[in-house]
Amino acid sequence: MVWVACVSSCASTGGGHASRVSAEALLEQAQAREVEAIRAQSSQAQAYAWLHCATLAHDAMAAEKAATETAAGLLATQCSRAFFDLMAQGAPIEVMAGRLSLGGVTIRVEFRGMPDSLARSVYLEPADQVSMDPLDGARHHHAGFGVPLVAFSLPCSDRPICRLYPPEGVFRPATLWLETPLAAVAHDDTPVLVVQNPVTQPEHVAGANRYTLAEDMSAPFAQLLERTRLKRLAWWGMIGGAEIGKRSGLFLLDDYDPNKTPIIMIHGLAGSPLIWARLSNAIMGDPELHRRYQIWHIVYQSNAPLLVERYRVQHYIDEAWHVLDPGSHAPARQGVVLIGHSMGGVIARLLCAQSTPDVWNAAFTAPMESLHADANDLATLKDVFQFKPYPGVDEIIFMAAPQRGSPSADGLLGRLVGLLAWRHIEEMAGLVRIVTENPKAIQPAVESIFQTGHLTSLTSLRPDEPVSLADEKLMPAAGVRYDTIAGVLPGVKPPGDGYVPLSSALFPGSATTLIVHSDHKVPNNPEAIAGVLKILREHGNSHDVVSSETP
Repeated sequence: MVWVACVSSCASTGGGHASRVSAEALLEQAQAREVEAIRAQSSQAQAYAWLHCATLAHDAMAAEKAATETAAGLLATQCSRAFFDLMAQGAPIEVMAGRLSLGGVTIRVEFRGMPDSLARSVYLEPADQVSMDPLDGARHHHAGFGVPLVAFSLPCSDRPICRLYPPEGVFRPATLWLETPLAAVAHDDTPVLVVQNPVTQPEHVAGANRYTLAEDMSAPFAQLLERTRLKRLAWWGMIGGAEIGKRSGLFLLDDYDPNKTPIIMIHGLAGSPLIWARLSNAIMGDPELHRRYQIWHIVYQSNAPLLVERYRVQHYIDEAWHVLDPGSHAPARQGVVLIGHSMGGVIARLLCAQSTPDVWNAAFTAPMESLHADANDLATLKDVFQFKPYPGVDEIIFMAAPQRGSPSADGLLGRLVGLLAWRHIEEMAGLVRIVTENPKAIQPAVESIFQTGHLTSLTSLRPDEPVSLADEKLMPAAGVRYDTIAGVLPGVKPPGDGYVPLSSALFPGSATTLIVHSDHKVPNNPEAIAGVLKILREHGNSHDVVSSETP
């Protein structure tokens, strides 16, 4: 069977074909093809009928009558979906731009506004076939024209930005439909399968009519979560497993936009970005917030002392900016929001603080300049102990952050993990060499743990650890707003979430403080998520005011 386009007899929405048939007649023809598809005896006959139905209905979408316009859009979507499902047979379809044969039917694939993060070859899967279990059933989507899809490809390797994409792959929302070719390519009657980005191009124009595209923002994220191995790697990373270290860095959940404010999320001890699943989904599912913000996730190996972890996270952010904005001109560099859970909240505070001599003096009795050691080791030591507030950040949201340590870190499990973890901390190896060469320059209170190397993420969360006692006094720089969200469980003594006492999580000077009924996984709590969304709306609105007043 050969496809014959209605070049001379049909009205076309985008191609300007001579209109001899009314939109109402086109819709009737499309409805007749729908009946043919349902009754077809062969899959190929069914495929052509669905294809003909979709393109005829699409042509009818330019109707002047509202009733015809609406019915045509619904039928075009329905027939496009039926064609896709018939071709897919329950599996993702691999496509690339250009002519393509699907089940013996020739079509031309056209990508519109799809992001560069996707490879030339893309797998497509209907969004409603993606399980929402990783997001606890919370699907953020809206109805409209077209078939909402997940577009997936393996991450690229030919550009610096490729290393900022999750290694599991790139998952993006897409919307699909079928249409007849434009007048410019009228010599080619091959039907067009359109795959459009509903985020950057949320409308489709048919004649004088505008159709809002159907969109599912949660399905791509759910697919990413379904494929990740981070949960298992995170625990191994805390006790020295190397895989999470190889995976460490900053990763973009969205495509980079130089005009959107970054939200940088920093997980906690033995954690991973999985803790941010519900919150990230809620932000991306809120049209206002998704228009303002882009989400970046930090992955780090949580086995090192706090100051080392701060040094690592700063390095990951620096690397990302070097790739994304080497000229340092992007508006996105200003108004950055940090959200930190548990130890990640403490790291976020230290990222926005100015180091003091007290922090150095808690560990050393001599100035850095007097130490004898390898130049690289000394350079790392300087970066760890001497730092400035990270530029561009003006908001921190602390979630269950042990700002004054946690008694749990001093328990049996904490000590056991500490014994396992220390042997695998690269930065600590350099510190141990410095201590070995300068034994008289070390404070007695920390000499033994430096000499053994048993200073880890857990030991630095102990309430009595000397360096942490000094760095817990470091406050966010002037002009950085911070908000606190903490959890509390009934019957827990002292009051807290079972891991972080309320007295450690509550932070003086917070613009707002929210206490929710929750265990330590506060970012999963619906009330806490609502609290973050409220803070982000206020943050975004305040920046809109500032930008409108700035020449």
